[in-house]
Amino acid sequence: MDFADLGQKISVMALPIILAVVLHEYAHGWVASRKGDQTARMMGRLTLNPIVHIDLFGTIILPILFYISSGFLFAFAKPVPVNFWNLRRPKEDMVWVAAAGPGMNLVLAAISAFLIHLIIKFVPGISEAVSSQGNPFSVGNVFGGSFFVPILFMLIFSVQINVILAMINLIPIPPADGGRIMVGLLPRAQSNALSRIEPIGIFLIIGILIFNPLGILNLTLYPVIHGIIGMLL
Repeated sequence: MDFADLGQKISVMALPIILAVVLHEYAHGWVASRKGDQTARMMGRLTLNPIVHIDLFGTIILPILFYISSGFLFAFAKPVPVNFWNLRRPKEDMVWVAAAGPGMNLVLAAISAFLIHLIIKFVPGISEAVSSQGNPFSVGNVFGGSFFVPILFMLIFSVQINVILAMINLIPIPPADGGRIMVGLLPRAQSNALSRIEPIGIFLIIGILIFNPLGILNLTLYPVIHGIIGMLL
C-alpha cells in the first residue's frame, strides 16, 4: 500500500465526505422541525457544527476501509434523532423527513458539478491536465500550485460521494431512508411488515454492499450511480 498516495487522497476526500454526511443529517432534522418534531433542535443536533454529527467509525474509519478494500465508498454520520409520532401527520411526513437526506446529497452533487464546469470554463487547460495526471498534487505542480486544482478534485469527488450516498440511502430497506420512504408510502399492513426489518436492516444493507449477492448491485444500484455521475460531469 502506498501510504503517501493514500494520505493525499484522504486530504482531498475528507471535506466532501464530512459535508455530505453532515448536511444529509441536518436536512433530516430541519424538515422534521418544519413538520412538527423539535427533538433534534432540543438535543442540539439541528446544527451545522460537524463535530456534533461526525461518527468516528461511520464518518472516518468506514469510508477508508471501504476505499482500501474495494474502491467503493460508504459513510454515515450520527443519525439525527426524529420522533415520528411528534410529526403532524406521522406516516405522511415520515416520507418528507426521510427523503430530505438523499435530496440534500443530490443538491450538493448538482452544485459541485456546476462549480466544476465553472472552473473548467474559466481556467483553460485544467481539465486536460487533471485527466492526464490523475493526482491533485502533481497537477498542482503543473499549474504552479494553483489552488483551483485540489478544489477541482474535491468537487469531482463531491459529485461522486453525494450521488453514491443518495442512492445507497434510497435502498428500500429500513433504517435506510428509502426504507422509511416505503414505510410511509405503503398501505398499513405492508408498511408494518417492512418496518419490522429495521433492527437488522443496517446489517442487510452492509452485507449487500460488501458481498453483492447474485450481482444485484450490477443490475440496480451501479448503473443508476454511474448514469447520474456521468450526466453531472
